[in-house]
Amino acid sequence: MAEPLKIALAGLGTVGVGVIRLVEANAQLIARRAGRPIQITVVSARDRNKARGVDLSPYAWEDDMVILGERTDVDVVVEMVGGSDGPALALARTTIEAGKALVTANKAMIAHHGLELAAKAEDKHVALKFEAAVAGGIPVIKGLREGAAANEIERVYGILNGTCNFILSTMEDTGRDFADVLAEAQARGFAEADPAFDVEGTDAAHKLSILAAIAFGSKIDFGAVDTAGITRLRAADIAQAAALGYVIRLIGMAETDGVDGNRTLFQRVQPHLVPVDHPLAHVDGATNAVVAEGNFSGRLLFQGAGAGDGPTASAVVADLIDIARGEVSHAFSMPVGELEALGPAETGHRQSRAYVRFMVADRPGVLAEITAALRDAGVSIESLIQKGRSGDAVMVAMVTHEGPESAVRKALSLLEGSDSLTEPPLVLQILGD
Repeated sequence: MAEPLKIALAGLGTVGVGVIRLVEANAQLIARRAGRPIQITVVSARDRNKARGVDLSPYAWEDDMVILGERTDVDVVVEMVGGSDGPALALARTTIEAGKALVTANKAMIAHHGLELAAKAEDKHVALKFEAAVAGGIPVIKGLREGAAANEIERVYGILNGTCNFILSTMEDTGRDFADVLAEAQARGFAEADPAFDVEGTDAAHKLSILAAIAFGSKIDFGAVDTAGITRLRAADIAQAAALGYVIRLIGMAETDGVDGNRTLFQRVQPHLVPVDHPLAHVDGATNAVVAEGNFSGRLLFQGAGAGDGPTASAVVADLIDIARGEVSHAFSMPVGELEALGPAETGHRQSRAYVRFMVADRPGVLAEITAALRDAGVSIESLIQKGRSGDAVMVAMVTHEGPESAVRKALSLLEGSDSLTEPPLVLQILGD
């Protein structure tokens, strides 16, 4: 059998330790499938003395993780540190410049610096792999880059953040409000002590920008992702959606508008009402799911565990097996120089139905004021529900008929500053077929 592929592992958190356990437990199977053994030779983390539940004595220790990329006993560096910049980025740059392959689960770094790293990897003829950066153990990047490579992808969308999905599906099952369920998610380890990265939609936006680049052959444009999280959702919104035949899920969606030579890129992360008969409506808990629609393949659904030590480690080691086999493919399916720079799509013309929720003062004339603004903006109301008091306010929720998004925006602008509204309105798009 060929010489082992020698691995340096930076970061010994949950996933880093999971990689060690997987490589040790499945060593013989991995070697047979890779055509050579995969062997961890050196590790690095912030705290050398922390108990991690695995024996680190077989491995060399490097205090300065950036040096890992320059060691002569390393063929591939696995970066599990996290963060878009700082030590993770320094290590990535050093590794590739030294002519070594890089495997990472760091979606923030890829979203912000992926094009730079991919270009360097092409120049050095080494692999840059990041299957674990999107949707944990689900092979969605490999599916898009390889399995659906012959297709023009028309749209890619899905549930990309397990924390948000756990919170929303628990609210749905229990009728509890956001803050209460968030506290449970933190207690159970599904949410960080500072959950903003997840619940404000940033994590999902990082992942969506990566998927969009691979799906559409475009340059990553994380800054253009229209992002809204789940913090404003109430138990009453979940209940109202259920009464209408929907569930609420945080959906990341990307598609191109226009034709070749004049294409723009639509990217949005936002809670949506999802019809109960749609496949994404049945994705519960911390699960992730991605739908890709190809012009010949049709709808493809990728679903599975979106986080955790085992699933994410599985994706990391799958990348290592590819590298052991000698695969050096383009990180974003094609050379960086051939990726299109697509401007952000205008969204006002997009046709959709929407759920609009108002919290209003409990006094006569308020409902007439709202419906007048909608009428003047050309918004047609399909259904309207007025709920009981919530403190000093009353909830008014409605579903619109299909129409341009610009019409709903105009209606809200007409109501801006009204003392009838006790908080800004909430608008959720309804996911179509």
